[in-house]
Amino acid sequence: MVLLAAAVCNKSGKAIISRQFVEMTRARIEGLLAAFPKLMSSGKQHTFVETESVRYVYQPLEKLYMLLITTKASNILEDLETLRLFAKLIPEYCRNMDESEIIEQSFSLIFAFDEIVALGYRENVNIAQIRTFTEMDSHEERVFMAVRQTQEKEARDTMMKKAEELRRMKTKSGGSNMRSPGFGGGFGSNSSGGRMESPIIDTTINDTVKSSYTAPSKPLGPSKAMKLGSKTKDVDSFVDQLKSEGETVTSSNHSSSTINKVSTPTVNQENVHLRIEEKIVVQAGRDGGLQNLEVFGLVKLKVADDKFGKIKVAILNNDTKGIQLQTHPNIDKKLFSTSSYIGLKNSEKPFPLHQDIGVLKWRFQTQDEAFIPLSINCWPSETGSGCDVNIEYELEQQNLELNDVVITIPLPSGVGSPIVGDCDGNYTYERSNNQLLWNLPLIDAANKSGSMEFSINGHPEDFFPVKVSFVSTKSYCDIQISEVITTDDEPVKYSSEVVFYVDKYEIV
Repeated sequence: MVLLAAAVCNKSGKAIISRQFVEMTRARIEGLLAAFPKLMSSGKQHTFVETESVRYVYQPLEKLYMLLITTKASNILEDLETLRLFAKLIPEYCRNMDESEIIEQSFSLIFAFDEIVALGYRENVNIAQIRTFTEMDSHEERVFMAVRQTQEKEARDTMMKKAEELRRMKTKSGGSNMRSPGFGGGFGSNSSGGRMESPIIDTTINDTVKSSYTAPSKPLGPSKAMKLGSKTKDVDSFVDQLKSEGETVTSSNHSSSTINKVSTPTVNQENVHLRIEEKIVVQAGRDGGLQNLEVFGLVKLKVADDKFGKIKVAILNNDTKGIQLQTHPNIDKKLFSTSSYIGLKNSEKPFPLHQDIGVLKWRFQTQDEAFIPLSINCWPSETGSGCDVNIEYELEQQNLELNDVVITIPLPSGVGSPIVGDCDGNYTYERSNNQLLWNLPLIDAANKSGSMEFSINGHPEDFFPVKVSFVSTKSYCDIQISEVITTDDEPVKYSSEVVFYVDKYEIV
């Protein structure tokens, strides 16, 4: 099929917007549009009319027409399918369907038109894909912003703790000058200023964001020092300022759900704290089969007291999937391979203080669907009045406990809300985003399956891709911390936490 132009015009043939997909003069397209109303036969209902050179395929939109101009050699069935996609696209941007709103949204509509047709030929896209392409939504950007906001919150919490310390010390130190302590130095540094030959870099599971905040370390001179013994309002104003600064940095509605993915319930952190992070990327087919599954894991170590800088961490690897483990270059690989202990090559050097240090990472990739943690089966069935959709889940890895599970099903726009029948758990209809959120607080071995049914106008392709998000406090690859000891083999009290979350999980 060769599509010459797509236009929205009124009943007199005046073009509201028009997009030409082949080279055509303005006079030519205006002439074709002006001739369109004269060709329509009164009293007859058709979806197309023809002239000697072109075919008009149209659909009424209240007081307007959605009009496609094609060659006569094009396939009329493909023309009608393309026309229906164009007509479904207009309500995505214009709710009132009048000339003023279409003119206001003209650029957005033109960009969307270009996603449907390229050089006169139809692209294989649906409404959800067009929305994604035009919005240029970036998952990596959302993750970046979520982690950045988390780091900003941690920085504010640190400042609040420093302020509380200043307040407690005001009665002891009077008006004496103080140095505000900064964070520890680079990995491998010690109190005497020595450093290792190859410093370790502070690593996160995303490896893309670093906090821009550093604690103040410039000494305060006598003339500028805060006089803690003089007036308490100096400290109070400082605390209030920190609080106000904290409230100005707020999370958007969307990114707040992303932060929940990488957050776990607050744990009481000891002077040695270990965090195991795993993220999963899954892409599965709507007709079954796993296209790709990847898991990325990282162990992060944080030491808060220089007495425990020289330590070794015992790793218990219960994995049976065949993951690939890799230690940091400054970690003693021989020690790890022989006894599964994480320790520095130079045992005389301590780990740095107050830093989350990535010491061990792993990766697992497969296309074997036996390893998928949660399978989703979505069955849209066309009826005379729309679609009946049945969707169900099944926990495949029954050792896992998935919390805050959200299954997101896209819906066609402009057709109203879905009629939900049976539903395990809860659901939320988001009209602004045209999607249905199926919320399940917990999926585990005792609650390993469930289903939901709903009806709505649409076609089967409108309900994909289905997206899944969850968070778990159990490791997918079953990596655990068994103990922490000093280099002299003395036991060290430590705290640990595990977070396993979704980076991307789609059924396409």
